[in-house]
Amino acid sequence: MNPLSTESSTVGTSLLEDFSLEMTGKDVPQLEEAAGLIPKGTRINVTFLGNENPRMRLEAARAVKRLGFLPVPHISARRLGSRADFEQFLAGLRADGTGAAVFAVGGDPTRPEGPYADSLSLIESGLLSEYGVRHVGICGYPEGHPAISGDALWAALRDKSAAIAAQGLDGGVITQFGFDVDPVLAWIERMRGEGIRLPVRIGVPGPAGVRRLLSYAARFGVGTSASVAKKYGLSIGNLMRTAGPDEFLCALAEGYDAARHGEVKVHFYTFGGLKATSEWIAQFRESASA
Repeated sequence: MNPLSTESSTVGTSLLEDFSLEMTGKDVPQLEEAAGLIPKGTRINVTFLGNENPRMRLEAARAVKRLGFLPVPHISARRLGSRADFEQFLAGLRADGTGAAVFAVGGDPTRPEGPYADSLSLIESGLLSEYGVRHVGICGYPEGHPAISGDALWAALRDKSAAIAAQGLDGGVITQFGFDVDPVLAWIERMRGEGIRLPVRIGVPGPAGVRRLLSYAARFGVGTSASVAKKYGLSIGNLMRTAGPDEFLCALAEGYDAARHGEVKVHFYTFGGLKATSEWIAQFRESASA
């Protein structure tokens, strides 16, 4: 790990004061194993995977709450077969006390399985607040999306931000992960220029094998040029190596300016596992605050 400068150490510690994590419905045993490493009250997003059923997602959200963390269940618009499916899931969250915060996504299917074509339609349905949701997270794509134009992404972000406010909800943006700080900070600065004031959580991949990180990057259209890889600390010539986000967080700490970028935190995608990511964060925070 590269040593942090005094200035970077202070800012880096601030960025990590309220980090969030991501898990799947199948990760409950991993979460239980890592629980002692994660600060109580940490936001933990529960993804909405096509091969996991609603029961698994609800059980995962309950486990997050039971262990002292804040569950943020994902709701995938295009995977919902009907309004009744949407309401049933929201009702389950409300009954368990795990639905105060959710994350609305369009989802992977090209064609909707029901009446909801995108995350905006979930927000505009009015059902979130009706079932007790108070905070809704949405996606941000600093490096673009392989299937959506840049203009469409910006229009969607503006529309969703406005819809969240119109519904009387709090909101926030979690970005897709990346390996290069520069486009992320430039994107946030443009977002502020567009008048979007939602807090931002910058997506960061937790420590994982280089091969796995590159495969996820290829899937989501994340830049992995030789120069980007070098800045991040990826070794494309050694795919068996494990890489962590040390370089990224140091660069983020140096480039972040609250006056220009507003409220910014970090969200970890746990590609290498919840425990490995949690251990890494604890070590990095200790080093940054030393």
